[in-house]
Amino acid sequence: MTMAAARPPQHPGYHLTLARTGPSAARARRLARTACTAWDVEEYSEVAQLVLCELVTNAVRHTHGHLIRVSVEHPRADRLVLAVTDTSRDLPLMGRPRAGDLRGRGLLLIDALTETWGSTRLPDGKRVWAQLAVKTGTQP
Repeated sequence: MTMAAARPPQHPGYHLTLARTGPSAARARRLARTACTAWDVEEYSEVAQLVLCELVTNAVRHTHGHLIRVSVEHPRADRLVLAVTDTSRDLPLMGRPRAGDLRGRGLLLIDALTETWGSTRLPDGKRVWAQLAVKTGTQP
């Protein structure tokens, strides 16, 4: 009897197109939680949810299109990529909020919680992304 060699696990991506409204942040959080559970990296779920929620909130507040595209990807065993694509070509800038400011800390938070983040201009908008370093149960 011949045994087939086990294939390395594939790391698909999860994507949603959502309305550019506040309630979309909750749906993005659920997407991140579902993906982390599916990929057996649940210990990173809360950080992934928070980062993706901040990315969605920035798109809702600072862009004008009707839709956003939310992505959670696991391109390598040690990496999660969280992203939001919108129709604005304006790249995000990290603010310097004062102590009393109620807003302006989203990118500071993303910067503190992730390995790296950035933005990429696209022909019809931009993609703002953040990477989390992860360790799966199968890694040494």
